[in-house]
Amino acid sequence: MARPASVIVVSRGRPESLSLCLAALARQDHPNFELIVVADPAGLASARATGLPLCEIAFSRPNIAEARNLGIGAAAGDIVAFIDDDAFAEPTWLSHLTTPFEGGEIGLAGGFVRGRNGISYQWRARRIDRMGFHHPETVPEGPPVTFPADPKRPIKTEGTNMAATRALLADLGGFDGAYRFYLEDADLNLRAAEIGAPTAIVPFAQVVHVTAASERRAQTRMPRSLHEIGASLAYFLARHAPETARAEAMAGARVAERARLLRHMVGGNCVPGDVARLLAGFDAGLKEGAARRPALGLTASPRAFEPLRQTPARHELSGREYRAKPLRTQAKAAAAAGDHIDLYLFSRTALYHHTRFRAPGYWEHSGGLFGRAMRKEPLFSPYFYSTRLQKERRRVAQRRGLPH
Repeated sequence: MARPASVIVVSRGRPESLSLCLAALARQDHPNFELIVVADPAGLASARATGLPLCEIAFSRPNIAEARNLGIGAAAGDIVAFIDDDAFAEPTWLSHLTTPFEGGEIGLAGGFVRGRNGISYQWRARRIDRMGFHHPETVPEGPPVTFPADPKRPIKTEGTNMAATRALLADLGGFDGAYRFYLEDADLNLRAAEIGAPTAIVPFAQVVHVTAASERRAQTRMPRSLHEIGASLAYFLARHAPETARAEAMAGARVAERARLLRHMVGGNCVPGDVARLLAGFDAGLKEGAARRPALGLTASPRAFEPLRQTPARHELSGREYRAKPLRTQAKAAAAAGDHIDLYLFSRTALYHHTRFRAPGYWEHSGGLFGRAMRKEPLFSPYFYSTRLQKERRRVAQRRGLPH
């Protein structure tokens, strides 16, 4: 039997996304895990409506670090996994993510994250340095890779797809609430490396992160405020960077934020006045964050382990786009019964492909019969229907637990 695991989902202001996130988690093939939801009233109501056995924790403040710490305090599993409410876990996600812990040496693990089209990668493996800069790390799709602790440049585990032993989290005092929502995972990685905890990167532990709109950013990823990013960065640098390097790191980060805003402006997501306003907020955040103090510590809330007793059946449906309506109806009915469904729909076009997790809980793969799925592929490739179907099945087989 796999070691008991607790999956923590934090949600605020996104009850619809949370509902879909939980639907994907209910279809995990891991045999021994519980769900913990830390959310505002609307989120808890949405979670309750799923009918899943879960631990509910009420929390409405805009601080994901504090919210996760409440979840850790209630966790009854040996391993604690984290996923965001706007991410959807592949059905084998938790099984893959927790496998490296079976040996008893790993402290942290992270997986690969795909972006909103469900195909292209948003993040794979990377490191974080003490100035807050990221550096790519080469990890091919395949078995987990273990990295020894490196206090100067540890492996980064993304907050939307990571796990740690409950013992390590207790030793570290959990996440630092002074970060609120930015760099809290990087800070945890640095502190874990300082006490010698190895980290594993698990390529097939994958989630799709759609980056839903929030009070901090629009659906286009256009930020509504940069104050907290500036504040968290200044606090991070005060905690981890040499004093002589902090000013340069802040200046570099400001240049990067300005470039990001200008790209949004070119794309029509904002106007010049927005750029100036947001950068002023970033600067104000830098001043405020430098004065912050650590907010560490976990409060244990002992409770019995309550695992999901799910045994989802697995089905595949496929057809051409003109049959989409009856096929979607069939997929929805099977998903409503708790089954895992993969629906493949192809049109006779060269449209790009997408993979989406749809309500009430099925995966839909759509696009042109002749279009590309991966960016490295040609814009047009001649395919027979059966050949394209098998190609797309093979592409997702490993992370869906399908024969390949």
